Amino acid sequence: MMTHWEDDVPLFLSLHQAPGLSPEEIAGYGPDVAKGVHASFRQLYVNTDSGFIVSVYEAGSAAAVEQEFERVGFPFDSINEIDYTLSAAELSQLLAHG
Repeated sequence: MMTHWEDDVPLFLSLHQAPGLSPEEIAGYGPDVAKGVHASFRQLYVNTDSGFIVSVYEAGSAAAVEQEFERVGFPFDSINEIDYTLSAAELSQLLAHG
């Protein structure tokens, strides 16, 4: 049903503001991001018009994610651990049994 991350490597969601960053510039970070020295990249969501960026990483700690951003040279506004997720399918199941 709903997912808790207690037994897995922790997930972290980070927020960034980079107005004017193009998809090509984002791709330019790819080789360094793929190395995953301190944290492992999982997902990226971007609004290129506003410059709003959300990324998801696996790491042992928020400090490790911060180290990874410093290594790659990508600024961030915040890093938050995710300890609970709920998919659309899980929500439907929850409501059906509610």
